Amino acid sequence: MRLVVIGYGMAGSRVVEDVRARDPHRRIDITVLGAEKQAAYNRVLLSDVLAGRTAADDIALTAAGWPAEAGVDLRLGAAATGIDRERREVVADDGSRIGYDRLVLATGSRAWLPPVEGLDVTRPGITVFRTLDDCHAIIAAAHNARRVVVLGGGLLGLEAARGLAGRGLAVTVLHFAGHLMERQLDEGAGSVLTRTLGQLGVEIRTGTTITGVVGDPITAVQLDDGSTLDADLLVIACGVRPEVSLARDAGLQVENGIVVDDALRTVTDQHIYAVGECAQHDGQVYGLVAPAWDQARVAADQITGTDTRYAGSRVITRLKAAGVDLAAMGETGGDDIDGVGAEVLQFADPTRGTYKKVVLRDGRVTGAILLGQIDTVGTVTQLFDRGAPAPTDRLTLLFGDRTAPAPAQTPALMPDRATVCQCNGVTKGAITACVLAGARTVPEVAAATRATTGCGSCHDTVAGITDWLAKAEPDQPAEVIA
Repeated sequence: MRLVVIGYGMAGSRVVEDVRARDPHRRIDITVLGAEKQAAYNRVLLSDVLAGRTAADDIALTAAGWPAEAGVDLRLGAAATGIDRERREVVADDGSRIGYDRLVLATGSRAWLPPVEGLDVTRPGITVFRTLDDCHAIIAAAHNARRVVVLGGGLLGLEAARGLAGRGLAVTVLHFAGHLMERQLDEGAGSVLTRTLGQLGVEIRTGTTITGVVGDPITAVQLDDGSTLDADLLVIACGVRPEVSLARDAGLQVENGIVVDDALRTVTDQHIYAVGECAQHDGQVYGLVAPAWDQARVAADQITGTDTRYAGSRVITRLKAAGVDLAAMGETGGDDIDGVGAEVLQFADPTRGTYKKVVLRDGRVTGAILLGQIDTVGTVTQLFDRGAPAPTDRLTLLFGDRTAPAPAQTPALMPDRATVCQCNGVTKGAITACVLAGARTVPEVAAATRATTGCGSCHDTVAGITDWLAKAEPDQPAEVIA
């Protein structure tokens, strides 16, 4: 079988890895076209690179030599320009044609630019924040910048703003909506987050946007109230749009994304799959890593002969910014939780940057916002992800069990079945097995289980479990709670 994968980002690379893992005898010939010149990297950790906390080489998803060792024909810096569905060939930008029996579209998404006069990313001092190249460009521009404007108060914009503030720059975030991260947070949480970021050196202006750019190179932006704001670096993070042009030109059904069925096959052509940010399943396009990897697993199963089906993903959003702990999931707003059967638990302490809200229906967690002191995030996430019954003592969802030792200090109290890495579905039991098999460091555990390679928020928990197990006496096996 000939498999061609278009796109070598987080979704495309995971398809390739999973297919090869299921095809140890290499009966499938795999060719990958990656438009970026870099091999697959963890896009979630770009904010850490921007802040200078992580080196670019440290966010690679696979070892440099893995594709060649796995017999994968990886072509970096090579874009697909067309799909000939009748001949089952992909046309590359060098004019070559690559035949396929199965084709996977993992084309991801592209940054969206609002229709503002002068908003041209080819102009000095204006850039988007989407790729590793963008990250390098922002870092280079930041060396000579004093005041930065970030356009967009969503997840990516706030991560960029916090990273640049960490470099000592004056940063202002402009956001068109009434509060930050309006898709994930309610107004109360947005207000607390604004206060927290302000204390970290990030000025927030909501309900405003720009109408023009002054200077070339940029010296200021013009706001919709007629005033101007000095800026010598403008970072655009106004959201993304699925990259579907290739699919549309090939005659595949496209709505917001490439429409796929439960097998991740396009509804137009059963020889073509779509996964990740470019795919639309059951009317929804996911923009997070965990759903992309869920889809990659199902597509790999289908390609290698296992009839696994994709039933959708529960979305859990984590903000990756130094000094900010935030998790949001499910229904969290005001209007969407009004109605019969909704039970809402809520606590706010703005002076300490804390906001907690948990929504339940029929005794089960259907949404949550945890900002600031999020020691219960593991419990709440587990209940939300599994749809398991919530504890009778609801306050434990907000404040934890104050009579029990802190979980980080007692790894033995964590059930073996507990999911530690939500992005990759890695349980404590899998980590335990890995350490008992010889792993002694977090990178070694990550290489074997993929834990910590998603959003990275589970790093401290994985480190705690690994350290606890590694220090256990050989003749005193670690206790496991089933």
